[in-house]
Amino acid sequence: MEAVAPPFFIHEGAYKGQGYEDLITDILIEHLPQYDHKHMQANISRHYQQWKQGENACSVGMFKTPERLEFTYFSIPSVFTLPTVLIIHKDRFADFGGNKSVSLAKLLEDGKLVVGRSNNRSYGIEFDTALNTYGNEKNIFTYEGPELSLNLFKMLQAGRIDALPGLPEEAMYLAETMGIRDQIMTISVEENQVNKENWLSYVACSKTEWGKKAIEAINKTLLEQRPTEKYRAAYERWLDPSSIEGYRKLYEEVFVKITE
Repeated sequence: MEAVAPPFFIHEGAYKGQGYEDLITDILIEHLPQYDHKHMQANISRHYQQWKQGENACSVGMFKTPERLEFTYFSIPSVFTLPTVLIIHKDRFADFGGNKSVSLAKLLEDGKLVVGRSNNRSYGIEFDTALNTYGNEKNIFTYEGPELSLNLFKMLQAGRIDALPGLPEEAMYLAETMGIRDQIMTISVEENQVNKENWLSYVACSKTEWGKKAIEAINKTLLEQRPTEKYRAAYERWLDPSSIEGYRKLYEEVFVKITE
């Protein structure tokens, strides 16, 4: 099952099939020839429905939660993403201290820059805490409306905000589709480096005997394929160059060492 959520899965347009979960799915399919594979677009509610009904279904990149553990089996980690970052224009880098990492709390306390955020969207517990504790009507612009990330990106382009939170790959996808990938960059946020469990997602399958056996086969494939350049490159495709070196270091030191 595949959610309609670029750049995780991309189902249409110039980058169709190039989402990093598209590419990881392709790798798994290639190395699981004993199964017949069918792709199905489904929102999260449909995911839940399929699993609760005990139908034979899996999804590549799911966060592990107590609720989901009640009706799905989870693999070892299948995707290792970087946490939420601040997206800025390259020519404003000096205004953010000229460092690749900033404290969001200190940035907001300083009050010289405006950060845009999507109403009711979570960017991770630590990130949200900094926004909610130090944000005010002068240093935060809250947007509520359609296509939240895209419209905030347009506000960044227009100079109405100085930065916006987002996933690194989300930033690069939007920048690439708008033809401005070489104009923007991402800055790591210190508060969002604490809990690396938030960086991991998993393959989830129905909590049935079929699902249990499928997860066993998937785990074997993940152990073999995660260390490969091809597997790692699926996610790196959507990172800006300034993030790749740090990602590769964490990938080797954290991700591939998690084997259960």
